[in-house]
Amino acid sequence: MRDRPDAGADRADPSPAGDPRDPWCGALASGWDELDGTGAPVSVVAPRADPRQPSASAAEIYLEVQRSAAFQEVRGRYRRFAFPAVAVFFTWYVAYVVTATAAPGLMARPVTGAINVGLLAGLGQFLTTFLLTWAYARHARLRRDRVAFDLRWTVFERKRKRGERQEPRRAPSGARHEGVER
Repeated sequence: MRDRPDAGADRADPSPAGDPRDPWCGALASGWDELDGTGAPVSVVAPRADPRQPSASAAEIYLEVQRSAAFQEVRGRYRRFAFPAVAVFFTWYVAYVVTATAAPGLMARPVTGAINVGLLAGLGQFLTTFLLTWAYARHARLRRDRVAFDLRWTVFERKRKRGERQEPRRAPSGARHEGVER
């Protein structure tokens, strides 16, 4: 499938190298067309751990990231948007419900033809839901996603380095090995 002449022609990214800002750009999956310089495939077995280097556990890595200033900034930006947005939207929703039950005459007041205040307020609920969703997605994209991606990348790199330092696990005694049955 990869040898056909038009391989990759239907990709969204027309450049063969991809986006250089993407940290995954140019990274091949282990064992896929990688050569070690002599023409032989690269070994996909992780190197042995250095017993002198203590390896951080995944929990320690996540706790360190959680304590970082970048993570606190992402959390703060989220809270500064989400809490006021939820408060405004919830207030608008409760006002609509209370007005509909406490002042039916106001909601029944005609605006034009068969359209009344209640119908416009009900449609306004849908409109504000869509606007809030759009505003949240835009805020996340502009204010949090880059920093969150950097944090995710940091965790990934730390976990990958930790995994390289650990010795490979041994299969349980009753497990099947490649090409060998017990």
